[in-house]
Amino acid sequence: MINKIKLILLAALFFPVLSCEDEFLERTPTDAISADDALASVDNMQLVLNGVHRGLYSQSQTVFPGGNTGRANDHYWVPMGDNLAGYLIHSANANNLGWRTNAQWNDHTVQTSLTTELLWYHRYNIILHANLLINGIAESGFTETARLNEILGQAYTYRAMAYLSLVQHYAKGYLIGNPETDPGVPLLFSSESPFTSQPRSSVQDIYDQIGSDLTDAITAFENGTGRSGSGAAAKSQLNIDVAYGIRARWALSKGDWETAAASAVAARQDYPLMNEADWLSGFNSNELSEVIWGSHVIEAETTFFRSYFYLASNTFNGSQIRNNPKIADRRLVDAIPETDYRGKVFIVDAPNTNTSAANGQGGFGNDPNYTDQAEFNARRAEINAEYGISNSFNQHPYMHFKLKNANPGTIDPDDVIYMRSSEMYLIEAEALAMMDDIPNAQIALEALVNERDSAFDVSVFNTKQTLMEQIKFQRRLELWGEGFGYTDKIRWDENIDHAADGGSGASQVLYQQAYQIDRPSINDDWIFKIPQAEINANPNLSSSDQN
Repeated sequence: MINKIKLILLAALFFPVLSCEDEFLERTPTDAISADDALASVDNMQLVLNGVHRGLYSQSQTVFPGGNTGRANDHYWVPMGDNLAGYLIHSANANNLGWRTNAQWNDHTVQTSLTTELLWYHRYNIILHANLLINGIAESGFTETARLNEILGQAYTYRAMAYLSLVQHYAKGYLIGNPETDPGVPLLFSSESPFTSQPRSSVQDIYDQIGSDLTDAITAFENGTGRSGSGAAAKSQLNIDVAYGIRARWALSKGDWETAAASAVAARQDYPLMNEADWLSGFNSNELSEVIWGSHVIEAETTFFRSYFYLASNTFNGSQIRNNPKIADRRLVDAIPETDYRGKVFIVDAPNTNTSAANGQGGFGNDPNYTDQAEFNARRAEINAEYGISNSFNQHPYMHFKLKNANPGTIDPDDVIYMRSSEMYLIEAEALAMMDDIPNAQIALEALVNERDSAFDVSVFNTKQTLMEQIKFQRRLELWGEGFGYTDKIRWDENIDHAADGGSGASQVLYQQAYQIDRPSINDDWIFKIPQAEINANPNLSSSDQN
């Protein structure tokens, strides 16, 4: 692989791979195992795997050497998708961890930025550890057992997930480019020195490898033990349902509609849709019935002011939230039917309490929604009481309370959800609609939306065009804040226009060049820059390989 990654990966092999005890429930510092012993037993292989689980939500330097405190991996990567797409809107000029810079498109478009470097670095570290397990199991001579297959299935799934993330960020979208010739990312199969530096493989080669890995993962899982344990901690482990879910995402992103639909159905079978109370509870726990996969963050290893909820929730007690409440696109919120309970999490009439609000309407006297200060103050107090915050938190019209801390107003850790059955219904509906199977696409969409909207009538969306527009609306609403905006817009080849149709509520002064962005097929700024350090170190890459 590349020389920079060579050094990082070599270091990772000799760095203790950290894990938690059974089901990640203990509150003591994690155990450690040396690379020399990593493949000595199935128990040790499980410790390697547990280290990768933990690496999804830990600050990168605590698990993988050479990382940086500025990113806690998927705590950042998950909401980043909606931050980039303009779904998760900043209401004020507060900055931390490059979160505003990310929203302004001044982060992923810079080859020396922390985001471009650490996303690349984190995903390749996952690939290294997956390779270590895959290669080690193949060469170990261990008797095949259900437990060994379960570990192997997770390793293949992790490698597929990491490559899908890399190719969707550092290469042109499959459906809008020429995958056979478009440069993707380097393929790495090594797990020990010497590493072989590689040039960028094509997007098609990467997609083919992902498909192969997912097939191998599903085969291994079919002969595995299934998840061990129960509750929120168990869902930190990957299983056959996660493999099917990632295959559904992979197939959807490349227009393999039949595989996408079938895989989505397979992934969601054991995860019933949430009811209204659960949907409104804050998306802070893997215990929710429809969560297929998520990280269970234990108190001893919280990331505090590096967490998903610090960046995206309006109840986390941090300056990024208190000074800059996150709002939703008012065009989306205004289109939610009154009969749809999801609309309850968006507070249209929240008073604009921040005198430094980006829209210039902060503070009583500037907020056009309130002409009586007592009414302004009373509404603020009412929202504080309902959502567990105080006057140290600013409010803003169209602010959200979809993502809420289990203990609002604190910095306590919460789980990070990666995959839900709702997403799988939406994938099935989109895939079937794209195959012109309108009746079955309607059935898939209706199964989800009837749970959310008591008056939903799918029959009115009876053409491919109207049904796809409704599927897009439902996807934006159902998955809002969960990070799918960036890859959705690339797949749909949609631009960003905060000014259109009455405006999103975002400030042009704050959003700068990101206020209006051309669609991905004509604007290569959607593609993340290859880290410059990578180009400097890899003899098979040069400045001409830069996106």
